[in-house]
Amino acid sequence: MGDKIKEIAERIRGLRIDLDISVTEMAELLEISEKEYELYETGTQDFSFTFLYKVAAKLGVDISELITGTSPKLSVFTRVKKGKGLKIERRKGFNYQSLAYLFKNRNAEPFLVEAPYDEAAEQEGILQRSHSGQEFDYVLQGSLRMKIDDHEFILNEGDSVYYDATHRHGMTAANGKPCLFLAVVIKDQNGRMG
Repeated sequence: MGDKIKEIAERIRGLRIDLDISVTEMAELLEISEKEYELYETGTQDFSFTFLYKVAAKLGVDISELITGTSPKLSVFTRVKKGKGLKIERRKGFNYQSLAYLFKNRNAEPFLVEAPYDEAAEQEGILQRSHSGQEFDYVLQGSLRMKIDDHEFILNEGDSVYYDATHRHGMTAANGKPCLFLAVVIKDQNGRMG
């Protein structure tokens, strides 16, 4: 595993210990075994996007702080040039760029997401996860096969979907091409996101 993964793992472990949160409590939050959770904390298991969001929320930190080790500082506005978002390369080749990572106390988390085309993934069932809050996805290029609970559909360029992210959801690029989409994760009524 890379140094970046080990650095994130060390930050997670350090914060968990500082906050006196047990491994059992973290594993239950993430719906995984304690043994599997410990693999994450040692940096021997790569993190999913959902994992990082749930952990950041539980530890009371911004996801960008888990990834970079620094807290966001801006509170009036933040501008991100093309291709300069905070890169989060997680979930089977999906590349996320956080577009507001420098803005503190965000109510929403906007991402530019590149989903590679994977023929096997398109043919198989879509891996679904859930998290707190709501989500908005807007397809910029290509097509995206979406599944929310038992509802499955294709989004093409210019199509969008807004949904309650506590419902199981997942997506994969469709129609033989990669997909580029804007994903905005919005905090729930209690201020939780992820």
